[in-house]
Amino acid sequence: MPVEIDGQTFYRPAEVCPMAGVSRSTLHRWIREGVIPDTEYKDRNGWRLFSKKEVNRIQAEANKTNRIEN
Repeated sequence: MPVEIDGQTFYRPAEVCPMAGVSRSTLHRWIREGVIPDTEYKDRNGWRLFSKKEVNRIQAEANKTNRIEN
């Protein structure tokens, strides 16, 4: 269930991953490797909270393609 902070909606990893089409392990690897920045907010249980802008950035990263050279 999304969380509201100062009028802005935030999503937990379990909600973000299906929205972006990535696994939780991929999301956490991207954060660890610096592919996407870590979040500014965490809930009381320590779960990261992602804004819609951050979700869009994760979706964009998931949709990147690489050209395969023959």
